[in-house]
Amino acid sequence: MSAIKKVGLVFFAICVWMNTVVAQQRDSLDIKIGQMILIGVPGTEVDPLVLKEIQDGKAGSIIFFEKNISSKNSFTRLRDLAWAYQRAAPIPLFISIDQEGGRVNRLKEKYGFPKSLSAAAMSRSIDSVRYYGESTAATLIGLGINVNFAPVVDLATNPNNPVIAKVERSFSANADSVSLFAKEFIKTHRKLGVVTVLKHFPGHGSSKDDTHLGIADVTKTWEAKELKPYQALIDSGYVDAIMTAHIVNKNLDSKSLPGTLSKRILDSLLRKSLKFDGVVFSDDMQMHAITKHYGFEEAIQLAVNAGVDILTFSNNIQGSEDRTVDRVHAIIKKYVMDGTIPASRIDESFHRIMKLKKKMSLSQADYYREEWIKTQQELEVYKTKLQRSETELEALKNKLMVIEKTESQPKKKKRKN
Repeated sequence: MSAIKKVGLVFFAICVWMNTVVAQQRDSLDIKIGQMILIGVPGTEVDPLVLKEIQDGKAGSIIFFEKNISSKNSFTRLRDLAWAYQRAAPIPLFISIDQEGGRVNRLKEKYGFPKSLSAAAMSRSIDSVRYYGESTAATLIGLGINVNFAPVVDLATNPNNPVIAKVERSFSANADSVSLFAKEFIKTHRKLGVVTVLKHFPGHGSSKDDTHLGIADVTKTWEAKELKPYQALIDSGYVDAIMTAHIVNKNLDSKSLPGTLSKRILDSLLRKSLKFDGVVFSDDMQMHAITKHYGFEEAIQLAVNAGVDILTFSNNIQGSEDRTVDRVHAIIKKYVMDGTIPASRIDESFHRIMKLKKKMSLSQADYYREEWIKTQQELEVYKTKLQRSETELEALKNKLMVIEKTESQPKKKKRKN
């Protein structure tokens, strides 16, 4: 990356932060609710409707899937798509992706992206986690993607789990190992200014079912040790955000509400017991564990009141109706206006989101500033070497001129005695 481009990126980070301040001054209910909505975007080109929703502040986050990646010029076109949406936002967007590696891998090698490994494959060595974590983070930041829904900190307690252990999404069945590897993965992303999101709280590793298809009840299989990675990483300051699970655990919620909709799980357990006050993302609200058992409006109300800060509507789940930003936004606003959702809940989420976005923007600005400084230092070294080479070349030229001059002079004949 050229020094000029890096300076431009630093300038962009400063500009978007200024936009954030302006938006905070407006601080309207519409802006606050918009920051709580994450949507999937259609296709590989900028969508006019999504662009308008972002410009109006009605969506504060977007997510990319493989459907958004062009088969040709993949990197350039995805980067341009990300920046087009980012430039339109009054407050910097969370531009997210599920890039765990292995089976959950949107940026595939066939599109020209670096090779990735599953969590299980990475966990063969700490160096492997660092290498592939840094490769992933560098790719994401280069694309303008600033949120990775990874690492998975579910324990591989059920080896036949169809969505975790069987597809190698867990580092280990051992909680300490999961904590160790997850921390190293997070470090590589933080170094480059990419937000990481731990998933799936309060633990999906012991499930027997896929929440994409319906309810997964872990009441009889879930163990308290599944909370250990969350507690360890929260205590050590390595948690930017957490994603909820749609699993049912009657030992944690006697009403049998899925984790995403449960105030006991998200507020009493996560917020109060584990002391986490960061951003909570929902898993996809269009997964059938939610849509088959709860009404659209009911699910939104329960999730927000439970403590979810950002609601995910990917529009990428087969068999689920697409959800528009306007509809989600209007439902939340209606509930706030009639008191079903307290205005204070919206304020809490807004402030958590803005705090993380500020941290992200400053971290990225620091990263680009450091890269620019490194580039300047490299240029100085290069200039010094070039000057030295020019001096040596000049000396060599002078030496050659002396030799040529000497050889061009007629040789004197020796006198005979």
